[in-house]
Amino acid sequence: MKLPVPALLVGALFLAAACAPQTSSNSASDKDDKSGTLRVWLFQEVGNDPKQKVVDSVVAAFEKAHTGTKVDVEYIPVDTRAQRVKAAFNDPASAPDVMEYGNTDTAGYVHDGGLLDVTKEFAAWPAAKDTDPTARQSVTVAGKVYGAPFYVGVRALYYRTDVFRELGLKPPTTMAELAATARKIRAAKPDLYGLVVGGAYTYGAMPFIWADGGELATAKGGSYTSAIDSAAAQKGIKAYTSLFGDDNCPAAKCAGFGGNDTVTAFAAGKAGMAIGGDFSHAAVEAGSVKGKYAVVPLPGATAGSVAPAFAGGNNIGVLKSTTHRTLAVQLMEELTAKKTQAAMFDAMGFLPTFKDVRDQAAAKEPFVKPFVQTLAAGTKFVPASAGWSQIDSSLVLPTMFQEVISGKKSVGAASQEAAKKMDAAFGSAG
Repeated sequence: MKLPVPALLVGALFLAAACAPQTSSNSASDKDDKSGTLRVWLFQEVGNDPKQKVVDSVVAAFEKAHTGTKVDVEYIPVDTRAQRVKAAFNDPASAPDVMEYGNTDTAGYVHDGGLLDVTKEFAAWPAAKDTDPTARQSVTVAGKVYGAPFYVGVRALYYRTDVFRELGLKPPTTMAELAATARKIRAAKPDLYGLVVGGAYTYGAMPFIWADGGELATAKGGSYTSAIDSAAAQKGIKAYTSLFGDDNCPAAKCAGFGGNDTVTAFAAGKAGMAIGGDFSHAAVEAGSVKGKYAVVPLPGATAGSVAPAFAGGNNIGVLKSTTHRTLAVQLMEELTAKKTQAAMFDAMGFLPTFKDVRDQAAAKEPFVKPFVQTLAAGTKFVPASAGWSQIDSSLVLPTMFQEVISGKKSVGAASQEAAKKMDAAFGSAG
């Protein structure tokens, strides 16, 4: 089965999530109409028809079960969502009742007063108990729940089976072996990158920081303090940036690469290994390496361990301005239900956020197994602060990596500067 590339994950999670809109706090509607029209905004995917068929089926069943209710679904472009959402938060009359959004946007949208607190309803929802812990974290801000997880995406290690066979190599089992294997490939085949990496590939770099015990930030009483300049984080930064050299991925080429660039290079047969997502499968299958690659979890610091991956994906939430609270929450639950997520996996390749549904998907499609193993090993998420949007959009981490790669700054100096910028963003978020 070919797994099409989710547009949001390609556009947003490879590099940077869109900024949360800056608006004033909104007050919740006191109306709860039990009939009428529910407006829904979902993301327009590359090849949207399969997604639309699943959604149409959910909508038809919902309308049949709720007499007098109509659901109007609009598919909005991912790249202009920030402007659309900002306008919706500012003008309730033009706002949808239910909305799909990137999971790194949650804290920013909550800070701006746009999302409805559904903590009580989520706790009473029978399916909630099977939700992946990191997916649950992605809808949680300061202990309250603001939506339901829709799908999750993680990255693992793609490698060329033909190159490994020719050179007598085995998939690396530690981060150190990963670097050594990358250099062996480059030495034997100078026309290939050993492990293609990117100085602007934030979510490909994060596992190196986390594998060495580092963190992006630490939470203290509801606020965050950067930890990117800690000794453990610096060790991970050094491990990642050391891969930018003529013996693996030359800085002149690779320093500017983002996630899309690394996957494109691998798919085109220009690299022995790459860090790519479950959502990268279609792009790789469409490339010249089709039939000549395999995927394993990205190894951690010790043999047999898996480096923690960033858990990307999307959520569906209810806007605070809705005048149909009960119906909107019920529709949110139907759009993210186990049955819907299973159908979305079949249609689009979106990984379910429920463990039992994900296990069924892995049994159906063997390619999914290394990503399910990565999720089972424990994933990480970005700080649940509105400041993260600022950190992400102002490229704080890519700037840090690129300063080290270029030799302009040491790991210590670059990470300390990044920590100052992160703390300023966390502080301004309140």
